[in-house]
Amino acid sequence: MVKKVGGTAVGGTHDYAIPLQTVGVLSKKYRDRDPDKTALVDLDQDKSITFGQLHEEANRIARCLADMGIGKGDRIAVLSDERLEKLLIWMGIWRLGATIMPLNVEMNIAYIPEILSNLGPKLVLWHEDMDVGRMTEGVDCNIVKFTSWEKGMVGDAGSDEFFARAASFAPAPEVEGDYGPDDEGSIYVTSGTTDKPKSFVCTHLGHWAFGLSSVDQLGLTEDDKTLEYRSFGWNSAQGLSLLPWLATGCTLHFARRYSRSRWPAWVKDNGITFSVGVPTVINMMINSPLGVTSKDLPTLRLMSSSTAPLNPERWQKFEDMYGITLLQFYGSSEGGWVCGNRHNYRKLGTVGPPAKHQEFLIIDEDGNSCPQGTEGEVTLGGPQCAVASMTAEGEWMDLRGKRVHLGDLAVMDDEGFVTVTGRLKDLIIRGGVNISPLEVDNVLLGNPKIHEAAAVGIPDNIYGEEIIAYVVTKPGENLDSAEVLEFCAGRLPEFRMPKQVHFIDELPKNDRGKVRRDDLRVLWEQDHAPA
Repeated sequence: MVKKVGGTAVGGTHDYAIPLQTVGVLSKKYRDRDPDKTALVDLDQDKSITFGQLHEEANRIARCLADMGIGKGDRIAVLSDERLEKLLIWMGIWRLGATIMPLNVEMNIAYIPEILSNLGPKLVLWHEDMDVGRMTEGVDCNIVKFTSWEKGMVGDAGSDEFFARAASFAPAPEVEGDYGPDDEGSIYVTSGTTDKPKSFVCTHLGHWAFGLSSVDQLGLTEDDKTLEYRSFGWNSAQGLSLLPWLATGCTLHFARRYSRSRWPAWVKDNGITFSVGVPTVINMMINSPLGVTSKDLPTLRLMSSSTAPLNPERWQKFEDMYGITLLQFYGSSEGGWVCGNRHNYRKLGTVGPPAKHQEFLIIDEDGNSCPQGTEGEVTLGGPQCAVASMTAEGEWMDLRGKRVHLGDLAVMDDEGFVTVTGRLKDLIIRGGVNISPLEVDNVLLGNPKIHEAAAVGIPDNIYGEEIIAYVVTKPGENLDSAEVLEFCAGRLPEFRMPKQVHFIDELPKNDRGKVRRDDLRVLWEQDHAPA
């Protein structure tokens, strides 16, 4: 069902409604427009900064960095959880034209020293809460601590505390720093909870295009008040929250993580108009209702869901429960937004049309473009895409001019909406028939007693592969294999039916909430290994 609120589906041209502008230009523009308007709100620390203050502090920090020998293009790693100080440093780094490496400190800490050594930062700034000894072991560069912005500004300028050093610099004159569209903006790292992560280099134009795709999908303006609670070390948080804030001059609120108990108050007390969402949070809100609806949160017009496809029944159930419009997006670390439903044009069960600044193409096995209605692999190109990648072992790959192959399977309907049907590596090939585990997952999730479910393929002597399912039941519910199979029997053809059902306390997932099907296959192999 298409849900429209005026207008038509947005096209895929690179007509930048807001031309690329630097942090120096933008912060000055917003200071002149309204110096007392709140720019950033740190919900955990209960503190904020205005656009007038932001312009001064970003320049002060940039001048301090320049005095420390940092110049345009130099790489600076920032080791910190999400806090106002991290974003102030970020703006100062970009103000100078340097490159930020905002490592996600929630990743496996054992990987961080190797990543830092391979990326070669000129400076590491670390918050006092971090285990800097372990994170920087063997890293050869200047390593400086930072604490509180306010405390630093009245501290000893000769100490090793970064904000105390910055306090000795006046906010004027303006620092001589700038950047162009092809200059490095950031180097961000993916996952890293259980696998060694990859690093991606994104240009300033790449960031800008990603942010403008978000502005387009959400219909954001300077009057919006947005809410983010994920790590800004993720490309997704940068493109969905940080860059739209820069592009529009809206007010960005952020927290270190989602809080079920605090989320309603965050929205109500701050007049939030858009809140980030992910499938894990959406499912939590469905399974454990918050006791509020859109009537209690009148300013909230949109929530998003990304990182994994959202079951259409769950999507509809969420909107029925809360009366909040939900938009499903589809992105990737190396390409930014791939597709996205729009604030005024959406279709449940899809990830929306291709993102405005994405050169999206579904191809067949021979690399040819698939016609609408035909399943194929998703590939990307254009300004949003990363220009280089690096393995944790330090092996670089130049990605400029190369199309990105995501390994995802998808199909586009005759209205231009895209449905993700699975992953090439996750396809179950049973008797020569390709079966997407997502199709089986969605049927299983329709059972009101099932909290989570995932289908995988296992070796079979006759069919090559056979389908099994891992299921997590909802608290307080009783469920057995026979009941699950009976539920599926009326909803799946025989050849797509799971042949075994295994119950598990929780599904293995990466740090973005995606199910790790490889881990489930390993679990099955371990449970069925010869005695």
